[in-house]
Amino acid sequence: MNPLLETTGLPRFDLMRPEMVVPGVRAALRRMEADLVALEASLADFIPENPPHWDNLCAPLARITRPYARSWSAVCHLVSVMNSDALRAAHQEIMPEVVAFGLRFAQSKPIYAALQKMARDGAYWESLPRVKQRIIEDRLRDAELAGVGLEGPPKERFLAIENELSQLSTDFSNRVLDATKAWSKTFTDPAATEGWPGVLKQMAAQSHNANKQAGEPEATAEAGPWRLTLDGPPYMAFIQHHTVRADRQEVQAAFVTRASENSPTPGFDNGPSMKKILELRQEKAELLGYPCYADLSLAAKMAESQGPVRAMYDELIDAAKEPARRELAELQAFAAGKGFGDTLAPWDVPFYAERLREEKYAYTDDQVRPYFPLPRVMDGLFALCTKLHGVSFEKEKEGTFHAWHPDVSYYAVKNESGQAIAHFYLDPYARPGLKRGGAWVNGCLGRYRDGDELQLPVTHIVCNGTPPSGSTPSLMSFDEVVTMFHEFGHALQNMLTTVDEADAAGLNCIEWDAVEIASQFMENWCYHKPVLLGMSSHFETGEQLPEDLFVKISKAKTFRAGSAFIRQLQMGCTDLELHSRYNPQTDGTANDVARRMAGEMLPMMPIAQDRYFNAFTHIFAGGYAAGYYSYKWSEVLSADAFAAFEEAGLGNDAEVKRLGRRYRDTLLAMGGGEHPGKVYELFRGKPASTAALLRHYGLK
Repeated sequence: MNPLLETTGLPRFDLMRPEMVVPGVRAALRRMEADLVALEASLADFIPENPPHWDNLCAPLARITRPYARSWSAVCHLVSVMNSDALRAAHQEIMPEVVAFGLRFAQSKPIYAALQKMARDGAYWESLPRVKQRIIEDRLRDAELAGVGLEGPPKERFLAIENELSQLSTDFSNRVLDATKAWSKTFTDPAATEGWPGVLKQMAAQSHNANKQAGEPEATAEAGPWRLTLDGPPYMAFIQHHTVRADRQEVQAAFVTRASENSPTPGFDNGPSMKKILELRQEKAELLGYPCYADLSLAAKMAESQGPVRAMYDELIDAAKEPARRELAELQAFAAGKGFGDTLAPWDVPFYAERLREEKYAYTDDQVRPYFPLPRVMDGLFALCTKLHGVSFEKEKEGTFHAWHPDVSYYAVKNESGQAIAHFYLDPYARPGLKRGGAWVNGCLGRYRDGDELQLPVTHIVCNGTPPSGSTPSLMSFDEVVTMFHEFGHALQNMLTTVDEADAAGLNCIEWDAVEIASQFMENWCYHKPVLLGMSSHFETGEQLPEDLFVKISKAKTFRAGSAFIRQLQMGCTDLELHSRYNPQTDGTANDVARRMAGEMLPMMPIAQDRYFNAFTHIFAGGYAAGYYSYKWSEVLSADAFAAFEEAGLGNDAEVKRLGRRYRDTLLAMGGGEHPGKVYELFRGKPASTAALLRHYGLK
């Protein structure tokens, strides 16, 4: 009766409990092990007249992983959206067994040999569709990167490294969550909140109520008390709007020292783990015959080597470095004009940048939010996708699905004939302490055809927006609108895939540095007037966003673009440096490297105690190790893709629809069935250049 072992229908998230994790996942692993042993045994029966082929090797391999895909992905999802001590402990307990089986599966020599034989059989290989060739190539490469060629002590050491890295990454993420949760600052005097936007007061009051002691009065947004946390949305709103400089300095220092030895809430220092992670990644690379971990990581990416990545960085740094310096000088002069008599510090820059933005473009988040209630934004997003891709969306009724939290809704995606082709869960609101920060998309169930059976894709879309309060719906800042469009781009690639092979459907088998193309492409539509105005509706009056506000938002797109651009490049260059030239024994800490790179690139140095990388989960607990450059790599292609619509004329509905269908049939539909460079050229007709990206940022 363990819901983690169900193999049909939607996952029963409502029934999943921490005590079910270990027995459920362990049972799935046992079943996969038995199926794998049986498949390996069958490979011994191949004779020249009956060689390995797709139906007797690759199709069974895909079936073997289905129980695991359902059980383990559900557990990992719950850890990220409904974290608890019990769930965390269960996840950590079973993790070594999951890692061990993953390596056992990838390192199977009988399967590797059979796949090699298929790839070397010229006539048979040429008869296979490209999508199946890609899956075989992907399996062979993954096996090699998983150490299939290792024997004896090196193989044992490789397994030990993989287990330790999995645990270290999990611990890193948990410490960031715990460190973020451990710090808070409470304000009781209404005068202290002068300048705060209404949404910050609302979030801070809700945070107080969620943590208040017995007998304490209920907080209100108007009267407080207000409890500030280091979660992204309240932190950013505070640092941009709080008028007391000393408070900003305290809060900014707490944020950039999370999970470090410098943190005001000790006990969560990620420093030793970072050093160990980098050492183990380097050792792993050397075991597999690579000079450094960056070379190992790039072997499975679109860029393929460090050369193209560094060339891209050189071009983009050259375009952004001087504009970033000019922007800082402009901000210093602006602050001086407002009576600020000191040199700007990191805790001043967001505050005065927001004042400069308000003066230049004369709008605030509080002015914009009322026009973007979440339901209206989703309607506008759906309308755009219907226009571009010919799909429609329908919210499913309660009782037809079983979610992990009452805030979660469930939607069907339908084609032009009204048939359901995919579904998605939407979990839109922040849950401090339970849900990790940021926004992301994960696959729940992948598209998969087995004979007459077709499993439709189901996707998770997770954000950390402001929850509704009383009769006021969730109101979104413009940045949150852009984030929703970004994540929905990821989801579309998962949902509109037409690939029937699970291993290449949706985002599977797509090189990591190409997975952000579809998401970043969607962001561009937020600056297209008919789209933005069409999804705006004041939650009280129903009025559209005023024309003057749209103009200001559009002009603000390039506001301090050089500064944002160079900061992203500095983080990516630091990531690449840490995984290529850095020696943990002789080159100081990861943050020392980050500081050196900041000195070479940024117009302002971080504070001396800055330990931002101690909470940089992207590269220490996520999939972006030696791959953070992927955001800019993908953004180059996404900007160039949007330029195709600009060249055709954004007001030309017939051309927009034509291009939208071609975009759907290539970049969204083809999944990992072809190299992303080839897929992109099928859409665009030529390779991408950086010209459109730099133009969009006002840097060219």
